[in-house]
Parts: sequence; structure tokens; C-alpha cells
Amino acid sequence: ILPVFYKFILILSVVLLGDTLKCHECIPDNLGKCTETQRECLSQSHQCGASRVIAYAGTTLNHSFCFLVLCIVYITFCFPTGGSKILDQNGKSCALPEECGEASVNFGLSKTWINTQCCNSNLCNTQSVPDSSKTTPNGRQCFTCDGFTCDKTLGCEGNEDHCVTATGGITTTVKGCISELMCSSSNSFPSQLLETKISCCKGNFCNSAVTASAGLQLVVVALISLTLFS
Repeated sequence: ILPVFYKFILILSVVLLGDTLKCHECIPDNLGKCTETQRECLSQSHQCGASRVIAYAGTTLNHSFCFLVLCIVYITFCFPTGGSKILDQNGKSCALPEECGEASVNFGLSKTWINTQCCNSNLCNTQSVPDSSKTTPNGRQCFTCDGFTCDKTLGCEGNEDHCVTATGGITTTVKGCISELMCSSSNSFPSQLLETKISCCKGNFCNSAVTASAGLQLVVVALISLTLFS
């Protein structure tokens, strides 16, 4: 009886471990276009997800801005200033629970917003994610940089409940507001990328003001960490 019982347990374990979701997958290229397919998720922890990433550029400085966005792959977008929406991409794939939700990072001169909506049945991620990137002030305040100094005040919006400091490999520093989800994600802001160091803190003006590198083009590093398309 015991050998039969152990065989039953083994078969049951294989069946349970193999019971993963099938999801729609659509991974945009550099132009934002994608071909929708289907994929089996890697583990039972994965859900089906639909994600949307939107980025805005500011108008305060006469510089161009480069956004390095983690959305399927690392893509760099460089645009002139204009205060308008410069990036709007949609994607679908498998996602871990901690990668689901709405978050944003706001450096004052730029803002990047992501919303990943998840569901728990086969091929359920058919929906399009609505644009809710325009949020209202929440009362929190952080320091931000203007390209030369980092003592300007930035009012946070939506669920941006932390302050953030990002320092690039060429000693360029940017500061602003960020959602907790981006700070707590295990994949958030890979430090090895462009030798970027990211620090989040909670409390008004906790990302204390320092002098930024003068004479450098301001590079806004908006690293979106909810690795939906891993």
C-alpha cells in the first residue's frame, strides 16, 4: 500500500505544480507595437496582467529629457521639453502579485506612471488599462532638482507617499516623489543599470537637499520596476 500511496502523492504534486495560468502576452517594441500571443506562466504564484505606462515631460528647463523605462526591456526615450504626454504603452503578460497595482515616480520636470491590473483565471487579461495618470496633490512634500540645485519643493500626487533620490553614473542627481510600490518591489530600480543608486524615504523633505552637478544635461531616470513582462 505504501508504494502506491507515495506514487499517488507524487502524481498529485506534479498535477498541482503544473496547474499554472495561461495568459495573453503582448510585449511592445521600441515603437510601442506588439503582436498578441499566449503563454504559460512560470509558477502558480503568477497572475495574468495588463499594464500601461505613461510618461510626461516638464517645461521648466530648456533641456531635453531621457527616460529609461523598464517595460519588458530597458528602452531609452529622449524628447524635448513640452509638458505633454511623451510615452503611452500597453502590454500584457504574467505578473506576480507584488507587481500588480498603480504607482508613479515624479521628479517635477517629469513624471512616469504605471498601472498593472491583474486577474486570476486563464486568459483573463483581455482588458485595456484606463488612463488615470492625472492625479491630485496628497499633501506630502519632497525636494526636487532643477538641474543645478536640489532645494526646490515638489508636491507629491496620488499615492506617491515616499521621497526618492536617484544618482546616476555621471554624478547626476534627481529627486522627487515616488509610490511605495516602486520602492518595495524586489525588482525596483536595478542599481547596476547605469550605476544608478536609488534611495526612498518616508516623511516630508526626507530626501535632503544637496547641490546637483552643474553644467550637466539633466537626465531623468524613471526606472519602472513592476516587472510584469519578466
